[in-house]
Amino acid sequence: MNGFWRALEQPEYVHTLINPLPIYGLALGIVAFIVALLLRNRAAQIPALVVIFIAAASAWPVTYFGDRAYDRVLSMSDEAGSAWLAAHEHRADQFVWCYYALALVALLALIVPRKFPRAKTPLTVLTLLLAIVSLGAGCYIAYAGGRIRHREFRTEPPPPKPAERD
Repeated sequence: MNGFWRALEQPEYVHTLINPLPIYGLALGIVAFIVALLLRNRAAQIPALVVIFIAAASAWPVTYFGDRAYDRVLSMSDEAGSAWLAAHEHRADQFVWCYYALALVALLALIVPRKFPRAKTPLTVLTLLLAIVSLGAGCYIAYAGGRIRHREFRTEPPPPKPAERD
């Protein structure tokens, strides 16, 4: 058990441990939300919105630990892995805002309809659309991330390296 606690001090381990949350959590939240919408059941929408909010908000620690792990993972990567790492970071920097916006909209969809019932439909539609866009963005980011250390997933040449890291 001591090794596990030591591993939690390594940002690359924590990033690997939690990086599925935004994608898998969001996918489950979308399914639950669609079912709740089809049932026209607000009581079922609330836990689905909570799952969507948590999944979207989890993108922040995933990004945080990924940024801190960059140099160490770079030092362990071969040339192709380094190119995929640069692409992964670039994609995350480009699209992580989708998750932050989704977390805000999902939170609003949970809270605002209590005071303003007419806001429920627009917030519901916006949440669902933004959740689908965010899931697509997350899959795009993860596509590059999975190829950093997994040569068996490299079925194509790495993308050209984006501009140098700050």
